Amino acid sequence: MLKKLVLLFALVAMAVSCSLTSKSPQTPASPRSLAEIQKSGAKFKNVLRLPEFETTPEAVKVTADQTMFIANAALDAIGRLNASHVRFSNTVGALDDIGFQISTAMNRLYLIKETSTNAAVREAATEVVKRLQEWAVGLDYREDVYRAVKAYADSNPKLTGEDARLLEETMRDYRRAGLALPKAQRDEVERLRKELSNVSTDFDSNVNKARKSLKFKRAELAGAPDSLLTAPGVKTAEDEYTIHVNVTWQYLAVLEHVKSEAVRKQVATERDRLAPENAPLVEKLLALRYQIATRLGYTNWADYQLEVKMAKNGATALEFERKLRDGLQPKFDAEVAAFRKLKAEETGDANARIHIWDWRYYAEQLKKTKYNVDSEQLRDFFPMQPVLDGMFAIYQSIFGVKFERLDPPYKWVDDLQLWAVSDARSGEPLGFFYLDLYPRDGKYNHFAVFSIIDGKRLADGRYQRPVLSLVCNFTPATADKPSLLDHESVVTLFHEFGHAMHGILTRAKYVRFSGSNVPGDFVEAPSQMLEYWVWDKSVLDSFAADYRDPSKKIPPEILSQLKAAKYATYGCHYRRQLSFGLMDLNLHTQITDRNTTEALPLANKTLGETFFPPPEGTAMITYFGHFTGYDAGYYGYAWADAIAADMATVFEQSRKGFFDRSTGMKLRKEIYSVGDSRDVNISIEKFLGRPRSIEPFLKQIGAKAEK
Repeated sequence: MLKKLVLLFALVAMAVSCSLTSKSPQTPASPRSLAEIQKSGAKFKNVLRLPEFETTPEAVKVTADQTMFIANAALDAIGRLNASHVRFSNTVGALDDIGFQISTAMNRLYLIKETSTNAAVREAATEVVKRLQEWAVGLDYREDVYRAVKAYADSNPKLTGEDARLLEETMRDYRRAGLALPKAQRDEVERLRKELSNVSTDFDSNVNKARKSLKFKRAELAGAPDSLLTAPGVKTAEDEYTIHVNVTWQYLAVLEHVKSEAVRKQVATERDRLAPENAPLVEKLLALRYQIATRLGYTNWADYQLEVKMAKNGATALEFERKLRDGLQPKFDAEVAAFRKLKAEETGDANARIHIWDWRYYAEQLKKTKYNVDSEQLRDFFPMQPVLDGMFAIYQSIFGVKFERLDPPYKWVDDLQLWAVSDARSGEPLGFFYLDLYPRDGKYNHFAVFSIIDGKRLADGRYQRPVLSLVCNFTPATADKPSLLDHESVVTLFHEFGHAMHGILTRAKYVRFSGSNVPGDFVEAPSQMLEYWVWDKSVLDSFAADYRDPSKKIPPEILSQLKAAKYATYGCHYRRQLSFGLMDLNLHTQITDRNTTEALPLANKTLGETFFPPPEGTAMITYFGHFTGYDAGYYGYAWADAIAADMATVFEQSRKGFFDRSTGMKLRKEIYSVGDSRDVNISIEKFLGRPRSIEPFLKQIGAKAEK
């Protein structure tokens, strides 16, 4: 998942063989220093700088104040322009410059909010992010700035390429903010958007703060993997194990492996009861979104949000999701029947039913019994460092880049890593990324890439290269074992690093279009495509090996069975995904400001109809982090998956498969480099060399196409 700060400011969107080894690719005889990389960048007219992180609550507040002061002064200068003096550079171009400065500060503060080890700093960052977001909403309503920009637009300038696209989208954003409305109505929309920003920040903070621990005896956790039982903080006393249900990997370990249905049910139920204080905020968010959308002339929030995405409107997204749901019904039913049979055999209950806390466990049992796959045993083949080194070697090769590890001038956590990326052929430095790999208290508790500094052509002609951070929560090392990943975690790592490449390889002129600043229903596609690498035997053999005996690779029959097991439960996997997407769309098309009390029941009803009914007395929507940022947009995961499956065929059909450098360089050129500087439909078709198709996706997931 790409995690970018949603800035409510209209001008900011937010040749290789199969013999690759797991030897660390970043170990030159004499590693370059940061200063040397920056000096090298200057030769290419590139700016290579690292963020200077605030480390105290006071510094966080000062940054917020300075950001607003400087931006307001720059906007004042635009607002004072006489109509006869307006130019692209001092109106639309200047707004992109201002937006870049704002987003650079806000992105950094948002990362601090989610990763700082200091609770007081996190709290301060939460408060200033809320204040900055509210202030940023008001920037859309600067009538003096709008008059200057509109005066330039009304001059009908002869623009081409990115310049023309920037002007067009800037004016579209003003319309979507309500600048074409009478002042009273415009003021009302501004007030609602500011309130929405504040409530959204509160919702996110409650999700991040949510905690729940359950204590069990060893016997109750029969079946649990050693990776869980020996993890730091789990064994808390003699015959006492504490499961933190808010820690995703612990929650999944229980749901996938623990034999006791009672324990699985308890853990699943408590997970879906997290952040109960968000229940009224769900209603408030939906009401505010509806009010904003309708005052701007849209039927609902889904139509408003999707106007700027590939789907264009809520009806198109709903139709897409429903077709997939219905096409998957036969496969879903067959999978559930297989799970029921396993449960009946295990429990002796001929009438056994599968509940939401059962499906992961019996999917795992199916892998073990029918396919002879134990995902926990596969961990031995995926120690963290060789996986990282192997992934880096692959990405360096296919994208024509080089990674170098640096000593970070500042670390927000001791095990933080910093890496520089350069073009392998020219040596041009392209940017930096951080790795924050393991869970800790107070940290963002899923997996995401946070943009810190976006790419942009500066006014003096130099190019600001990007900086990003991968924020992850992989199983940490123990006293006698390194960090060992399951296969699903390796898939996640390849996915998230795809987002990092999307950001760093940008060549877009304006921050609005750079890197992953693309339509929300496309942004996941390039990364989802890279997940295919981890299912290829030759790719895995380049780095996956038993950490106790590196000469041992994953047996081909195990990988074959793993693939078969994956597709054997794809019906459940995608019906679950679709349940979230349909829940999201139903809430944003059916809930108004007059029926908000129906929101939580509608959410649970949709989930139950599409997948399995939620545990009684729960409301998972309160802990659904995607409810902000991906609102009316969660369908985009499946939408992007369809595009990713189609794009993956280009590699599959190439001469060297997933190691094919020419295809990788084409991906870099046609998708990653251009970002949103042109219509992504054009970019997709240029990479494919043909119109896109949904058929590879339907075939892959076992869904029936419409006749």
